[in-house]
Amino acid sequence: MPLQVNIHHLEKKDIHLEGELPAAELQLDAVDELIHLREPLRYDLTVEKLGHSLLAQGSLKLTLHCECARCLKAFDYRIEIAQWAAHLPLDGEERVPVHDDLADLTPSIREDILLELPQHPLCEIDCAGLPNRAGKPAKKVKASQTESSSAWAELNKLKF
Repeated sequence: MPLQVNIHHLEKKDIHLEGELPAAELQLDAVDELIHLREPLRYDLTVEKLGHSLLAQGSLKLTLHCECARCLKAFDYRIEIAQWAAHLPLDGEERVPVHDDLADLTPSIREDILLELPQHPLCEIDCAGLPNRAGKPAKKVKASQTESSSAWAELNKLKF
């Protein structure tokens, strides 16, 4: 069930929402094959009506089950948005979906969660990756080594 709030109830007072949103409601299953959502999103929000719009504020917490992009090791990645806020217009082109006086907050939450997903999930910052054929772990590459051996460094050596 999506995270919804009744607009008419907001005319009287602000509404506090706290609970869990099932991972399936976020529709993030096919975003990345290394990221899996198995746990619900935890939210603690306050929603108020401001003229012809809604203001939702609060915190969002989600634990992702990931596989490392280098070594394929499974690990958990925690997303915490402590001061989440969304201005949701009720009119216009970017209006929030409203069905039977219920405004759906789920699409806005989904967008902000998408922005927080790791692009290349890593179990550790300096993960060496999969072991080589001899069974030895791959050499750890330092950031300074990658800069000096990059294609740009080689091009900088050219003299015209």
